[in-house]
Amino acid sequence: MTKTLLVVLCLFLPFLAVWIHEGFSRKVVYAIILQLLGHIPGVIYGIYQVVED
Repeated sequence: MTKTLLVVLCLFLPFLAVWIHEGFSRKVVYAIILQLLGHIPGVIYGIYQVVED
């Protein structure tokens, strides 16, 4: 259930979902950069990081 909520959060704030899932790391910085470059790349990266395990 938590992955489902994180995927929904990825649709709005992908970097926050990655931060909750991974903790502060380089992946969060990548998610922020992709979010700034465009919303869709940030969402795709965020969902990939949350679902990958």
